[in-house]
Amino acid sequence: MSVEVGLELPSLELTFTRTDLVRYAGASGDFNPIHHSDHAARAIGLDGVLAHGMLTMGRALRVVTDWAGDPAKVVSYGVRFTRPVPVPDDGVGTVVTVNGRVTRVSDGVATVSIEALCDGAKVLGSATAEVRVD
Repeated sequence: MSVEVGLELPSLELTFTRTDLVRYAGASGDFNPIHHSDHAARAIGLDGVLAHGMLTMGRALRVVTDWAGDPAKVVSYGVRFTRPVPVPDDGVGTVVTVNGRVTRVSDGVATVSIEALCDGAKVLGSATAEVRVD
């Protein structure tokens, strides 16, 4: 695969629904009620239910793994959580748009900067993955 700095990865739109949050809670063991109960979320001052940060992080990496063709090519991945992803109980959910851009290529490893936006606001900051491209 020929990879150069500046390469834009195909954009990805991820939908998060309440059902996704319940499934993730079961798989991860994270049953914090702010991820499934509007009542519990509002009781601590939130506007409503929020997606799990690790679910958002994991799903956002798909912009890289879909492009690379093999998740095993990912060498490292890190993010900073900047804003929560609200998930309404409307049967539709919310959309996070994910973009990636190659910012460095060295010794067969590409560094990809990832941008994840929900309603135009960044939900992940300093999101970077390193991927083997040789």
